[in-house]
Amino acid sequence: MDIAIIKYNAGNVQSLTFALNRLGVDPILTDDPETLQKADKVIFPGVGEASTAMNYIRKNKIDEVIKDLHQPFLGVCLGLQLMCKHSEENDTECIGVFDNIVKKFDPNLKVPHMGWNTIIDLKGPLFEGVDEESYLYFVHSYYAETADDTIATCDYANRFSAALHKDNYYAVQAHPEKSSLAGQQILKNFLELT
Repeated sequence: MDIAIIKYNAGNVQSLTFALNRLGVDPILTDDPETLQKADKVIFPGVGEASTAMNYIRKNKIDEVIKDLHQPFLGVCLGLQLMCKHSEENDTECIGVFDNIVKKFDPNLKVPHMGWNTIIDLKGPLFEGVDEESYLYFVHSYYAETADDTIATCDYANRFSAALHKDNYYAVQAHPEKSSLAGQQILKNFLELT
């Protein structure tokens, strides 16, 4: 199975690669459109800042490639946020796979939302074998609002989308590669999607 991780100078690439290796997969890191199009599955990782990441993605036309993919696709953390329509982080227009708006957490909260938190309202194949109220590891200062495409939620002063799904596109706000057995199950489920 060919798994491509999108290279865009932001991301949790090393830990994600190790997590996939533990599941028997050796992914390739690439920003080459043809390689992304031919991959069996594509992962869009994320650690970083929205506008800088989007500038690189647009400059390299990765946004156009992402919107044209038909294989299972997984966004992680910043990857989820960049798949939304707009982010309040530096007023950034994003890729627009999902219609959600990404908002900044209330400044009175401790930000970033960092550490272990529970996910609830789990729906769909990404969460097969993952229990309600499983703990995942989060690190983020912005969140996607809940909407029709929300398939899991989390609470940090307000409820937000912990995961999204539309067509072949999935995304999780937490870092499954750092989320112990529940995170490993999410990655395993993604690898098994057809």
